Amino acid sequence: MTAQRTKNGLALTTAVAAAALLLSGCGASKPPAQAASETVAPTASSSDTAGSAAAAGTDTAQPTSASPAPTRSGAALCKAASLTATTDSTGGGAAGSVYMQLILTNSGAEPCLLTGFAGVSLAADANGEPIGAAATRDDSTTVIEVLLAPGQAGTATLRYTQAGNYPDCTRTPAAGFRIYPPEDTASLFLAQPMDACSNPGINLLTIGAFQAK
Repeated sequence: MTAQRTKNGLALTTAVAAAALLLSGCGASKPPAQAASETVAPTASSSDTAGSAAAAGTDTAQPTSASPAPTRSGAALCKAASLTATTDSTGGGAAGSVYMQLILTNSGAEPCLLTGFAGVSLAADANGEPIGAAATRDDSTTVIEVLLAPGQAGTATLRYTQAGNYPDCTRTPAAGFRIYPPEDTASLFLAQPMDACSNPGINLLTIGAFQAK
């Protein structure tokens, strides 16, 4: 009787083990299906990346769609070699300042374009270095394109503050103005004696943008 129970127990144990192996075998077959589904994911990710790249390309292209402001066709910038300089101080002055019009006239044979601010400083003579600080820009004046036919002129308001207004000013005689037309590295000299301050921290000059005369 005992031997019979032992055989029955062994048979039951064997059946349970076989069932467990069968179940574990079925469970092991599932990971390949999961791996297959994961293989699809990079395809969707690649599509998203391509969409992002396209969007980025569109954003990058936007600045190039805005064209720069046009200039007058056929007109080169006015250069010092084809300009003459004068001033008109009939505008008077106030509070220790003298207001004058800086006038640049096209003395060349071709039209030229005068746009923006001149560089202006006081100088010891026609060949001398600038004295003190150069003129600061008066940004309250609108920058426009001034087309000068031969013989025509553009004007800019130039303010000179009396050197005597500054107790710390180291006064130095200046023979006149050194003038750089807009975007030019060559200059003109306009004789007009006045006092300058050699102190670089004292600014006596302010210049506006050129306007049509």
